[in-house]
Amino acid sequence: MNADEIEQALDDLFDQALVYHGYTDYMRDYEMVVQGSADPAAGQGYRRYLFRHCPKVSVTSSVGTDVWARSLDESLVHQQTPQSNDVYAWGMRRQALYPGAGRAETSRETKRWSSRLGVSFYEVRLEGNGHELHLLFSDLTVTDLEAGYTPFVVPEAQS
Repeated sequence: MNADEIEQALDDLFDQALVYHGYTDYMRDYEMVVQGSADPAAGQGYRRYLFRHCPKVSVTSSVGTDVWARSLDESLVHQQTPQSNDVYAWGMRRQALYPGAGRAETSRETKRWSSRLGVSFYEVRLEGNGHELHLLFSDLTVTDLEAGYTPFVVPEAQS
């Protein structure tokens, strides 16, 4: 994608639901799986945002320490709806990407990577109600996902 297409794809993340994020099994690219709406009742499809050639990712919880302190109970891992607004229901299995993604920025670090590898690099910050992510990447691919997509499968033991 060119820079304008990356910007449009990042704009499209606004208020979608992040359901999974992590490095791919080959550990070069970083993927995010999003549902088309932060409202699970909307039933919109899933898309994979693959941040290609991603040498740096920083993930920080955006849940406040006061809420964390009230959200340590293991039962919250299984709760899809919080009993109150004072806790975080980890069992929701999704987080709203609000306000979503910032602009793809250039920085001293992106310029350094670009000059060393000969391709453009970008830096972006994504905010959700569960995590804040900072990514350094060179390209972005967005694809629709079919039911059953699994980012990692434990292989059979080899004999």
